[in-house]
Formats: sequence, structure tokens, C-alpha cells
Amino acid sequence: PAPRHQRQPPVAARDVDVLTGVDSESPHAHLTAELRGVPIEQLSDAALLGGLLIAAANAGGFSPSGVPTVHSRPGGGVSAMLLLDGAHLTVHSFPARQTLLFDVLAPASHDFRKALEVFARRLTAREARNDTRGRG
Repeated sequence: PAPRHQRQPPVAARDVDVLTGVDSESPHAHLTAELRGVPIEQLSDAALLGGLLIAAANAGGFSPSGVPTVHSRPGGGVSAMLLLDGAHLTVHSFPARQTLLFDVLAPASHDFRKALEVFARRLTAREARNDTRGRG
């Protein structure tokens, strides 16, 4: 069967892709997501979240500029960041609220949604919301 949604080429400059929210002239896209209902054990696991950043970068076709910087915060939360070539991936976990915040800024030519899929598949979130905007 044919896909329900098909991307069409922009008709005019500055057209917005209604599926991603990215306009045709934006060199970068910015995806933010909130995963709720994630088990406290997963949100407190610094090694897990750092490893998922690497897996997410690979899934999105990015070139990491190094290894993730991972910081365990008081109360069990974790903040982690991976710098990429012209991009970044970051996560912040809040175990008391069973929430993970995810952020990726990347060239629009990359499939950055695949990076989010890595987290969505591995973490057992009850609910996920995301938003994508054109940048630059």
C-alpha cells in the first residue's frame, strides 16, 4: 500500500514541510522531545544514557566529535551531551517526574528522527511528545 504521507517538493521558497515543521530554506532542524513515564532506574543510569547518545548519533548518520559528556546530578538525574560535526545531541533526565528531555540540533539533511527512535525504543516511556523547527 502507498504511504499515508508523502513529502512533496516545496512549491515556493520558505514553504514549510507540514510533517516535520522545517521550511525549505532552513539549513538545520531542531528536534525536542519529552518522554514521560520512563522507569526511574533507566533515568538514573548514566552509562545507559551515554551509550544511547552514541547509538542515536550512529542511527542518525552523524559523526561524533568525541565521547559523550555525562553528569550525574543530585537526586539521581543525568545530563548528557554529545557534540557532533555541526550538530549536538543532549538529554536531561528527571527521575522524580519519570521524564527524559531530548534535544537534537542538526543539519536538515540528516535523518535526526532516527536518533530519537533509539531512545523511544530502548526506554520504556508511557508517552512521547516531540516538536521540530527549522533553524538558521
